[in-house]
Amino acid sequence: MLLLPALAALGLTTQCQSSKPAATAAATSPTTAAVATPKEYRYTTAPNDPLGVRVYTLANGLTVYLSDYKNAPRIQTYIAVRAGSKNDPATATGLAHYLEHMVFKGTSRLGTKDWAQEKPQLDKIEALYEQYRGQRNDPAARKRTYHQIDSISGVAARYAVPNEYDKLMGSLGSKGSNAHTSNEETVYQEDIPSNQLEKWSAVQAERFKEMVPRLFHTELEAVYEEKNRGLDSDFSKEFEALNASLYPTHPYGTQTTIGTIEHLQNPSITEIKKYFNQYYVPGNVALCLSGDLDYDQTIRLIDKYFGEWQAKAAPTFNAPVEKPLAAPITKEVVGPAAENVMVGYRLAGKATRDALRLRMLDKILTNGQAGLFDLDLNQQQKVLQASSFTDLNDDYSTHILYGSPRQGQKLEEVRSLMLAEVDKVKKGDFPEWLIPAIVNNEKLNRTKSYESNEARASAMYEAFIERVSWADYVKQQDDFGTITKAEIIKFATDNYGPNSVTVYKRT
Repeated sequence: MLLLPALAALGLTTQCQSSKPAATAAATSPTTAAVATPKEYRYTTAPNDPLGVRVYTLANGLTVYLSDYKNAPRIQTYIAVRAGSKNDPATATGLAHYLEHMVFKGTSRLGTKDWAQEKPQLDKIEALYEQYRGQRNDPAARKRTYHQIDSISGVAARYAVPNEYDKLMGSLGSKGSNAHTSNEETVYQEDIPSNQLEKWSAVQAERFKEMVPRLFHTELEAVYEEKNRGLDSDFSKEFEALNASLYPTHPYGTQTTIGTIEHLQNPSITEIKKYFNQYYVPGNVALCLSGDLDYDQTIRLIDKYFGEWQAKAAPTFNAPVEKPLAAPITKEVVGPAAENVMVGYRLAGKATRDALRLRMLDKILTNGQAGLFDLDLNQQQKVLQASSFTDLNDDYSTHILYGSPRQGQKLEEVRSLMLAEVDKVKKGDFPEWLIPAIVNNEKLNRTKSYESNEARASAMYEAFIERVSWADYVKQQDDFGTITKAEIIKFATDNYGPNSVTVYKRT
């Protein structure tokens, strides 16, 4: 008995069938050992890896991370695409995020009642949106074109099966169906019963090989709503102002994940298809699975369904190089939320030693208990609240100091008090035991988190997005424990001077 007719369309009419595996090869490095399984699939591992991850590379370039952890008869899955909003065309921001929505709408076999009837209507809608974009200076013509889009969208909707993907995954017993888009990644997740691995593989391979912009017209409303929430958020406006000054030429600052109002009001299905065809390709995607799985059977099933995906590499992103900030920059944002101040610093990307130093410095300032902000500012009530956080990305990282004033206190004073604590770090004015305590706490938290398949699989996709080998990713965690006090003093002295951006959030 089929769960849904859609399974028949994907050829899943019986129980799982075994398949003869194809021999593939993965490159080895001095820190990883290449091992051949009895099934002839080759994989790499990392020394001292607490997760026991095997990393495979299929013949078409698809990367597969597997970790066997039998805490429940389920598997946490992430499909990570190494592309996000920084890859959006400057003339069509928000595209990666909107594509994320579209990937849930199905294919020519999933989500349609009659593809032969639906496709011509979708083609008309695509052409009309391109026409609509070209009529920005002709309101009357735009109105007529939009009326046509609305009318044909109604016809196309008759052939669509709304939410078929969600219903299909629900029928398999999947939980937590979701996705997110950020600067450099678009990641799709499912938590599936381990005995539904083949059906999951078939469905996911289907939707990543083909994207149909179904119900595009109505899905715009959901994206508009997300944009409106951002416009209503003073924090979002403040954070965007900070990034715009820190990154005047890089997409981190010149565009946002949700996109501009103008671009959302002038969407391009053609550009979305182009992005999908460029970046949703085997050489730019990783499957990350952790849970109750058998390594050999799992890679065999994945290869059965994903192995036919045509090999292709994604375009290389050439990151703009930002000029050093020679002097402090100050901005103001006005809104109804409570006043606060942000101070931001631009630092090196996350696959660097400096990124580890940044993480350590951040914990020295604020860790909820014994950080300098915690002890000197919050517990002594010199400010209403002070904290810090990091935004680590491939090309650059950002360190943000965030403070809220006591009643009647000026934001400038809050800023000065926070910077005074940073100056203490430069002078080494913090206890010797603090760094070892931070390291031990990080190890404890990481060990506890790895009791969750979600955290285990998340670590895998983080390594993939970061473009580091699994062995190097595991080593990063150990390298964090080698950071010295002298190293942090020099790092703070070298990087925390007049090269800051301050954003005052006023009412």
